[in-house]
Amino acid sequence: MHENLPARIGRRQFLRASGVCVALPALESLAGAAPAQAAAGAAAGDAAAAPLRMAFLSIPNGVQQDAWYPTGAGADFQLSPTLAPLESVKDQLRVFVGLEHENATPGEDGPGDHARANATYLTGARARKTPGRDIHCGVSVDQVAAQATRGATRFASLELSCDAVRNSGACDSGYACAYQYNLSWSSPTTPVTPEPNPRLVFERLFGSGGPEERRHNFLVRREQQRSVLDFVLDDTRRLHRRSSGLDRRKLDEYLTAVRDLETRLSRSGDDDAPPEVRFEPPEGVPGDFGAHMDAMYDLLTLALQTDSTRVATLLLSSDGSNRAFPQIGVDEGHHVLSHNQHDAAVRDKIAKIDRFYAERFAQFLKRLADTPDTDGATLLDNTLVVYGGALSDGNRHTHDRLPAVVAGGAGRLGVVERLGGPGRIDVPEQPMTNLFVSMLDEFGVPTERFGDSTGPLRGIG
Repeated sequence: MHENLPARIGRRQFLRASGVCVALPALESLAGAAPAQAAAGAAAGDAAAAPLRMAFLSIPNGVQQDAWYPTGAGADFQLSPTLAPLESVKDQLRVFVGLEHENATPGEDGPGDHARANATYLTGARARKTPGRDIHCGVSVDQVAAQATRGATRFASLELSCDAVRNSGACDSGYACAYQYNLSWSSPTTPVTPEPNPRLVFERLFGSGGPEERRHNFLVRREQQRSVLDFVLDDTRRLHRRSSGLDRRKLDEYLTAVRDLETRLSRSGDDDAPPEVRFEPPEGVPGDFGAHMDAMYDLLTLALQTDSTRVATLLLSSDGSNRAFPQIGVDEGHHVLSHNQHDAAVRDKIAKIDRFYAERFAQFLKRLADTPDTDGATLLDNTLVVYGGALSDGNRHTHDRLPAVVAGGAGRLGVVERLGGPGRIDVPEQPMTNLFVSMLDEFGVPTERFGDSTGPLRGIG
């Protein structure tokens, strides 16, 4: 440990107090005390290297095709109306055309495309059609990556959702609800349940110690209206005094973001829920869906920034979601609209919904792009973010030409070579799992096959 650092800052850059653990962002002053910053899967173990992260985001019900795909070829592409909010990070975008998920198609299983799409998206496996406990799918790509970094970060992976949690009962056309409300699978029979409550995610990221210790700290904070940062104030002041000017600014920006997010979550009315309790989303979850997404994106950013995890999933809405969007003038349900695309006005409404999701995604990417990493690059440079789904046309329930954006990684030459871009990338028709094979290879997990892959991504040269 660096001799000038507070005694309670350990080798993984934490400030600790009873029931509280505040992970710190990358700071030059801590460079000698952070071997956990080594790149994921790097055999050499270079402590100065920034880790590569991966995040997988899921949108529901396919997309309005004529408003989604960019025009032009390669780096000369022009963003579509739906993806226009991503203009500020255009040089970090790859929009793939030609990826498919054959195992999401009906085959001999009949109806249930939404459940299959959700289950297949990150696994490439065909979900067994069952409404009961004998569910069977496949291991998801995020969990394969998480195994490679297990022990290097506080959390091997982070699973988030802006939808409900449903792991029992039947949902879409005789498929178990577990297929439709989970992206991450640690085994073919075990979905990894995501957390939909932003307050509980915050407590997980910033809590420490046993359940009772964390609960006590939470109740004290609620009663006294104190922040988690108040409990590590002395150490923070010492660190601030002994840091460089650049580090002080970086630390101030980070702590301000933590406090602002904590304040927003408190205003959501969810402070009655103590940490370490899992339940259906309480009324305190932000009633505005946009605010809910923003909170989850902010939490994901903090988790990546502090190297609390290097692998994450965020289910924005389960496939088949019939959520309405009155905040943008769309009062009808998304799923209902997706099956009435013969009407031009309906198509426009679906495009507005797609853009609403893209706007939140763009804000997330911009924040990653504005956050410095340990190697002088940015978080976005060192993160691969997949945004899309396993349904392309929500009206016809097709699973080819899938919406697939891969953002980030431009600061790492190997990623550029393996994944191509930036730009619109038309590839020969192939499984989306080929993309995941290439991503796992770049992540330091050499992979020949994953799900229904036929090898690494083809046609990017």
